[in-house]
Amino acid sequence: MKLSLTPGLFIAALLLISINVFAQQTPQGIPLKKLQPQGPDPNKIADSTTVDVKGVKQTDLPDVLKQLFHSKPSSEIDSITTKPQISVVPAIGYTLVSRLALVLSGNVAFRTGPDSRVSTIVGSTSYTQNKQFTLPIQTNIWSKDNEYDFVGDYRFLKYPQDTYGLGSSSTFNEADPMDYLFVRFYEVALRHITGNFYAGAGYIFDDHWGITQEGNENGKVSDYTLYGTSDRTISSGFTLNGLFDSRDNGINPSKGGYVNLEFRTSTKLTGSTSNWESVVLDARKYYELPEGSDNILALWSYDWIILSGKPGYLDLPSTSWDANSATGRGYIQGRFRGSQMVYAEGEYRFKITSNGLIGGVAFLNAESLSAAQGTKLQAIQPGYGPGLRIKLNKISKTNITVDYGFGSEGSRGLFIDVGEAF
Repeated sequence: MKLSLTPGLFIAALLLISINVFAQQTPQGIPLKKLQPQGPDPNKIADSTTVDVKGVKQTDLPDVLKQLFHSKPSSEIDSITTKPQISVVPAIGYTLVSRLALVLSGNVAFRTGPDSRVSTIVGSTSYTQNKQFTLPIQTNIWSKDNEYDFVGDYRFLKYPQDTYGLGSSSTFNEADPMDYLFVRFYEVALRHITGNFYAGAGYIFDDHWGITQEGNENGKVSDYTLYGTSDRTISSGFTLNGLFDSRDNGINPSKGGYVNLEFRTSTKLTGSTSNWESVVLDARKYYELPEGSDNILALWSYDWIILSGKPGYLDLPSTSWDANSATGRGYIQGRFRGSQMVYAEGEYRFKITSNGLIGGVAFLNAESLSAAQGTKLQAIQPGYGPGLRIKLNKISKTNITVDYGFGSEGSRGLFIDVGEAF
């Protein structure tokens, strides 16, 4: 989960230390060129940035730290193998809402077999002076023969946040402070069909409890009250999933595409508070721009629709409540909420230094939500801004991402994470 800082807030200290665990090392005294490469041929699977398209040797943050402390760099096999690549960044932040915040973010990249796709585990945890705690973990594990893909999303969250009512025409003066505890367990199994196509099913469970609200700050009856309050809501049920994935790297793609279609049903029979159904379409595409360069144009569409029934208020489609907590940079999490959400984003990723250590991005997004089922989508809310990229692991292509986003009504914020938004 990203650490976002709202207007007037600041980071007290960032990146106290970076840890990069390399599993592949050249045995002492043996020249690298005499070693047999482990795992898949890196010329066939472009999963690393140890050398760019022009043949320039690439550098990451651990390389810089080794140079500063006069440590001899290890020689790495320039491809992800069955030995995991681990990237971790601890940080300290401060906001008026949380006060002091301690954050630890990272990911693990590996293969389950020599020719399997890259599997990833992405996680973070934070604890604040106001006793707010978050622990999200996302997994994407491919079998050795790529016949199966197991996708998981697990979260524990205690993080008070404001809600602003339903639809994308809400304003800041409709803020309604809420508090709750939240547990999520999602697990989906996909089987190879043909080419880059997969299909499968899964079980998903969301539990919000201890839900409280303070009411609208402007004195009006809150949309949450009108929707129907409850101190606990559970959504439990099954999914049907279809996947197309031709990306070269799930952590930081440079080419290919990704389309995930999920149909979800939650029923009282499986433990839900109410019966309801929804569908999510997540589509992404990556282009080299200009062709043959390391610069990437990334496009993303994320559509989240309630088809029938009445989910718990906190289970409705909402800003930054996708799997990566990435939609709507420029706004705080939960800024817009409704029964239908249509979202699109474009991001241009480019090098600043030829060795790949420092890069930049410029992003533009737009979202529109309806208040209730059967009603029209409301105002289109834009978000935009620049970002900085620091190469944390050149083998897995993992970046430290620092983005500053702007939105409507003067909304703005700093967003920090390990790994790209999409």
